[in-house]
Amino acid sequence: MTPTPPARGRFAPSPTGPLHLGSLTAALASYLMAKSQHGQWLIRIEDIDPPREITGMAEMQLKTLADFGLVPDEPVLYQSERAAFYDAALTKLLREDKAFYCSCSRKQLADQGGIHRRCVTAADPARAAIRLRVADRTIAFTDGVYGSQSQNLAAETGDVVLRRADGFYAYQLAVVVDDAAQNITQVVRGADLLASTPRQIFLQQQLGLPTPAYCHIGLVCAPDGRKLSKSQWAADLDAEDRFNALCLAYGHLGQDARILQRNLAPEANLARALGGFDASLLPALTVPEPDGSPDGH
Repeated sequence: MTPTPPARGRFAPSPTGPLHLGSLTAALASYLMAKSQHGQWLIRIEDIDPPREITGMAEMQLKTLADFGLVPDEPVLYQSERAAFYDAALTKLLREDKAFYCSCSRKQLADQGGIHRRCVTAADPARAAIRLRVADRTIAFTDGVYGSQSQNLAAETGDVVLRRADGFYAYQLAVVVDDAAQNITQVVRGADLLASTPRQIFLQQQLGLPTPAYCHIGLVCAPDGRKLSKSQWAADLDAEDRFNALCLAYGHLGQDARILQRNLAPEANLARALGGFDASLLPALTVPEPDGSPDGH
């Protein structure tokens, strides 16, 4: 029998604002899942949307993670340095007629519910998006927390944007290419991305790439029930007293935060968190509506 490869997990923040409690919870979950299987944990900076990014924020995020003892096992990967790999994937898909140029605007697609099923205007490759041609089929997978999931791509998402008309690469393309490049075996992230997973699995299939295991974590919400924004609770992670933030994050994952001790160094508390971690206790919370349009993040 072929031995099972070691687990490889990752945390992939976008440098659009400081990390908040929800970010810490997702990072901690991905770290604990990988390390509890004697695997490796990586960090990837998803800096492919310059208009939304803040100068110096990636470095600030990495420092915040390090303050909690969350240090990657390999050098940090920056998506802004990987255009050649995204272009190679797009070239392959276009050559095989699995992707196509599209100049349809959101306004033009309104009559189709914002879902692209066919082009309603001629495409100009010089100023067009590139879309993945989706099949009328159901993509199913089993999530580590939320169980059996399925989605009919043609009905629910339509043809997926891989490169925007402004020339920037879409999240769906970059995440698939980079998870394969980093040999990621398990993707642990917020439940707001649960609905994106079938699109990513289909794209993996079209590119001939492996599909990792998926585990989505219930989001940390503000007292009014809304998902935390980049600015909310960020102070908890930057303050001298980070112990409370770690306890909140660990408790949100269904774990017993009483095993953590205030007087310990971050690395020591992280080791205690890992020693007491039980993945079967991860709670399945309400799944939020996905952000943005059907093409979205």
